[in-house]
Amino acid sequence: MFIRFLIFFIVIVLVELYFLQALKTISVDYTPQKRKIVLWIAYGLAGINILISSVAMFYPPPEWNNLLRFISSAALILFVCKLIGSSFLLIDDTIRLFRWIASLFNKTPKHSIEEGANQISRLKFLSYLAVTFTVIPAVSFLYGMVRGAYKYRVHKVKVSSPNLPEAFEGFKIVQLSDMHSGSFMSPDPLIKAFNIVLDQKPDAIFFTGDLVNNEAIETEPHIDAYKMLKAPHGVYSILGNHDYGDYKQWETPDHKIANLEKLKDIQAQAGWRLLMNEHVAIEKDGQKIALLGIENWGGNLRFPRYGKLDNAHAGTEAYPFKILLSHDPSHWDVQVSQEQKYNDIDLTLSGHTHGMQFGIEIPGFKWSPVQYIYKHWAGLYKQDNQYLYVNRGLGFLGYPGRLGIWPEITVIELSRA
Repeated sequence: MFIRFLIFFIVIVLVELYFLQALKTISVDYTPQKRKIVLWIAYGLAGINILISSVAMFYPPPEWNNLLRFISSAALILFVCKLIGSSFLLIDDTIRLFRWIASLFNKTPKHSIEEGANQISRLKFLSYLAVTFTVIPAVSFLYGMVRGAYKYRVHKVKVSSPNLPEAFEGFKIVQLSDMHSGSFMSPDPLIKAFNIVLDQKPDAIFFTGDLVNNEAIETEPHIDAYKMLKAPHGVYSILGNHDYGDYKQWETPDHKIANLEKLKDIQAQAGWRLLMNEHVAIEKDGQKIALLGIENWGGNLRFPRYGKLDNAHAGTEAYPFKILLSHDPSHWDVQVSQEQKYNDIDLTLSGHTHGMQFGIEIPGFKWSPVQYIYKHWAGLYKQDNQYLYVNRGLGFLGYPGRLGIWPEITVIELSRA
């Protein structure tokens, strides 16, 4: 482990030196004062990056607090952008290396002065490219961390079905997903989001998994915020792949079991009804629909399959309209929409993908790298008479921000066709 950190440290130092060289090249035409300011800022940022990588060699990142993780994430983004930008200089240096090797075998006299002038011009041009392709993406991703992560968007959709009982015409559901509570440095962003939820005046609220990153302790600063979520027909939740603690090394298996039990208890304290491979009836004006909730069931990428849809589905034959909460949308692809016995599930609500927290969404066009992994990754989908809605997630994980794919609060209005 130490050797890997050491190699990473050496790479960081080399990239920082390379990028500083590009800045020195393009700043030769600046005024002395401006050049001094630019270079000192660059030295400071390089120093922070090197310092953080040094700390990581002796103080493992999984033990860092949220503030240090945020700073280290910003430093890592800057480093990656510098690495991309510096590749232009590397191309130039590689070309010059091969030319120098070729010159050892070619004794033809050269016009050294003219060539030197061309090389200086090319170096400055490539230095400008290096800085440009560093600054633009760095500023964008830093914006995604500071503002984009909390740029909550309300997505309103209407789902129509002839199976819906008359009493549920206009029934309003708010779906939340992928909160990842441990990624927030304070309860304030969640309180802001939950106030938006309450403004929608939902009849019911459904949470489709990943309340935490790994540990139930992540929820402790946010319990009072969770309790804000109220609706006339209740708040219901399921577990996502991160809620089981599968991505953490536990001291004993009993510690892992206790963690999951604590997470279940916290949701009960908040007034949420956690569905574990079961169904409940939601009643309005004497008419009922079924709400099914299963544990995580991954259809691809080897995510765990704890869900038992057979258990949740059993006994729902009498309900004319059925809603399924299933964290991973690939479950719908593989089982719900493919097996004949489940074709009476009218609407499935999922999350999980986060829209990869990066992409482009404009009217008429939607793209994210996650679409090459998940067929259904954001928004409303329909196959025959079955609907799937994939929530883009409220929180964030890994990259502590969002760019283009903003955090989502979904408002679903049910209607009779």
